[in-house]
Amino acid sequence: MGGAGHPIQECSLIKNRYSLVIVAAGALSLFACDTGHAQSAQPAAAKPTTKPVTNGRYMKPSEADLKKRLTPLQFEVTQNADTESPFRNEYWDNHRVGIYVDVVSGEPLFSSLDKYDSGTGWPSFTKPLESANIVTKSDRALFMVRTEVRSAQANSHLGHLFSDGPAPTGLRYCMNSASMRFIPVEKLEAEGYGQYASLFQKQAAKK
Repeated sequence: MGGAGHPIQECSLIKNRYSLVIVAAGALSLFACDTGHAQSAQPAAAKPTTKPVTNGRYMKPSEADLKKRLTPLQFEVTQNADTESPFRNEYWDNHRVGIYVDVVSGEPLFSSLDKYDSGTGWPSFTKPLESANIVTKSDRALFMVRTEVRSAQANSHLGHLFSDGPAPTGLRYCMNSASMRFIPVEKLEAEGYGQYASLFQKQAAKK
């Protein structure tokens, strides 16, 4: 009788060991998945190839100052990467001549010379006015991979970059109006952006 009990005890011991192995393997697998997700969710930002055009004055104010200066929508878009509604924003259908600067820091970002109607309901551009004032990073939100566009000095969320734009770049910088402030060409000099006035003079001369 006693000898007959040994196989049962051994079988029970083997089952217990097997269960521990399965639990340990599952834990390791879960840890590996979580680690990989954490690493891929924080891609490194692309570095600008040249120094940002700062002139020593394009600085990011404190959060307290931003909450006083910006509208709630501007704050949410620039600081928390929110997205405004298409066709119901300030610049999607703006056809005036001038430049667009970061609403937070004033960094020059885009020009009306490179703006076009993308049909998306957001202001779209084929290229930046100052590429050094633009940085990009991978955005894995909403279960997809996109290229996020941010300003170099203030790190403001601006929008996203797509490769379905028109010639000559084939790019579409799809921006949020809430992230930008428009400065008409006649006010460039008064607001300290006089160096860009010649761009529009050259364009007018071509016509």
